[in-house]
Amino acid sequence: MFIAPFVASPLQVVRHMLKAVDLKPGEAFYDLGSGDGRTVIMAVQEFGARAVGVEMREDLAKKALATIQELGIQDRVTIVQSDLFKVNITHADVVFLYLTTSANDKIRPKLEKELKSGARVVSHDYEILRWKPAKADNFCENPRLGYPSHTVYVYER
Repeated sequence: MFIAPFVASPLQVVRHMLKAVDLKPGEAFYDLGSGDGRTVIMAVQEFGARAVGVEMREDLAKKALATIQELGIQDRVTIVQSDLFKVNITHADVVFLYLTTSANDKIRPKLEKELKSGARVVSHDYEILRWKPAKADNFCENPRLGYPSHTVYVYER
């Protein structure tokens, strides 16, 4: 099921989001709609997490896998080419989303059903309706210019 287009999160925004959600070494990090893999790669390389990227598009999944192989981190990152609704996320400590508000609303029941107590969800620019964020902040890529600006939502289960 297609629920959101691929739009790459800028690397400095990804880094800000991983800090905002307090990703720790050894935690299980899941990116639902992982695109080219940049988020799972950063989670592993800079934060010491174990990561799973879920990407439906074959071309993006293959690109992510090639980069992961090239970097030699395939023992800590898995890319699953699948519909994100079909992947088990019960082991996730942290879930990363860059979907849309309507897509987040569609995935919300899965998050509620499968995430363990204490798991965190971080969403780029789009809220999860009916959930209250533990944290919401704005991040500006270029503070001198004042744009582009991004909103980061952190939720705790």
